[in-house]
Amino acid sequence: MITVPDPDLSPVPSRYYAADFYKLTNRRASSPLSPDFPPLDRDVPARAAANQRSAYISDRRAFESNDAPLCVVQGPSSKFSLRHAAGSSVKEETGDEIIAQLALDSPPAGYTPRNVDLISCLLTSRTIHVATINTLYSHITVPHSSIFSKFLARIAEYPGLGTIVKRMDLSHFTSIGLGRSRQVNSEVQNMTSRTLLKCLELTPAIQEVLLQENLDDDIDEHVLCKLFYGLPQLRAVDFCASSSKPFAESFTSAITSLIDAPMNLGIRRLGLHECFTLPSSVFEILLPRLPYLTHLDVAHTRITDNALASLPESASLSHLNLGRCTQITGRGVVDFLISHPATKDLVFLNISCDIARYRLLWEADVERLLPALPSSLRSLNLNGAKIRRPHVPLLLPLTKHLEELSLASTELSMQDINAFFRPATPPSSPLCEAIDAEKAASETWVPPTLHYLDLSSIPTITQSSLFGSSCILLSPDTAPLEVIELGDKAISSLRECPNTNKRLGWVIKELGRRGWYVRGSHTTGGSQNGRRSWKMGAMWWGMRKCPVAWGEVGGLYGHYMFKK
Repeated sequence: MITVPDPDLSPVPSRYYAADFYKLTNRRASSPLSPDFPPLDRDVPARAAANQRSAYISDRRAFESNDAPLCVVQGPSSKFSLRHAAGSSVKEETGDEIIAQLALDSPPAGYTPRNVDLISCLLTSRTIHVATINTLYSHITVPHSSIFSKFLARIAEYPGLGTIVKRMDLSHFTSIGLGRSRQVNSEVQNMTSRTLLKCLELTPAIQEVLLQENLDDDIDEHVLCKLFYGLPQLRAVDFCASSSKPFAESFTSAITSLIDAPMNLGIRRLGLHECFTLPSSVFEILLPRLPYLTHLDVAHTRITDNALASLPESASLSHLNLGRCTQITGRGVVDFLISHPATKDLVFLNISCDIARYRLLWEADVERLLPALPSSLRSLNLNGAKIRRPHVPLLLPLTKHLEELSLASTELSMQDINAFFRPATPPSSPLCEAIDAEKAASETWVPPTLHYLDLSSIPTITQSSLFGSSCILLSPDTAPLEVIELGDKAISSLRECPNTNKRLGWVIKELGRRGWYVRGSHTTGGSQNGRRSWKMGAMWWGMRKCPVAWGEVGGLYGHYMFKK
């Protein structure tokens, strides 16, 4: 069997989780650049600004007059070394870490220039120039076809730049902009299957490719074959919501070629969220060839029980999204989650369903599943499951390590939900009290770790029940609970009670089709930080799409993760 090599590649570093190896000294409050050569400051007087601009021009001329090569080094190296910079005394790793602090990890907003400070570093000195190039070209974000065209032209002219690219983020790409329609943009020919394939060929060391539905007509069979078979270092790929007929046909053709090829793929994180046009046979061919898989998002697809069971035992899933998959059965999913070795260390699990169409987990399935879930789990979505009051004791142990719990469209009451946040009522019978006295004394109540609770579409959870004296969800005693997701009717009723909301210290937040009742920061002694390592950069609670790459969430990925 042919296996794609699996070198020891650590996840793409994020400035939220990477250690601060070095901090710039004497950093100005107005700019994160070195004080030795600051950018133009709009707040300084005109004469000072003129002097600043003069120094900028002088330094730039001195920089450009140097006869030594600037930064473009042709060759197989995947990084420009600081050793090419004359007089450099900064270690390569340290220089990269310093410059990385200036890179913006936030999603692009319209046509506003990004990384202005980072661009300014290119004109600072040769050493900083080289380190900045590494940071600029490591993660490429392409929101528009014109930017893609410029980037492609650049790496075509200087192939050494393409070897630096580790991530190509097209999740923000849109064909609408600059007064053009999608048809007009297709005529411009900036982003096509041909140019996309050429870009992948010029970035041989790429590790993450983030695609989405606005590009599905440009993702043909040649592009897919390049992604799956031609990029040995590729570790993450996302095709979010790609569902056009040409895409489905190309994907099927590319994957079908694996039937007679004994090949394993090195992909670790795979996103097929909302790719509902892909046939079931695709998953049964693809999944057995992913022995290193850790993240799998196949929400709203035609994946089957057989495809799930075919996942190699060497896989180690931390994120699994099976939400709204109509071709799987409750028994098959529970068997997979209980017995398959790949699910022993799950952190994120979504097995929700739309009860208007079907129900995935019935009572027997719930009773088998809940006791077998691993303690590593932090996010669990059971929306639509047949969960009733007898299942509350099975849910209680999970609330001691879960941070997100979704129970929408279940059959629980307010009393059942309260049981998550306070000890059980002591027995009233003298005989029972005497029998259980010793046991009750030895047991210590462990508070829940829940930060987020989805109670939407539960008939008993209304504005009146939340404000009632029997509800303890809104009290300070339920901390760290800070977000309760509710249905449209409950949110509309709460919106009509601004004074009560203010008195209780809770506010209403809405985004897209979803609404949340959020605890105010003043009631908890400070703002809650929703960032977690398992969210891979996302800050909000209640995500419904698995991330496959570290970074802030935005664009179409943000829509499917938090709006829908």
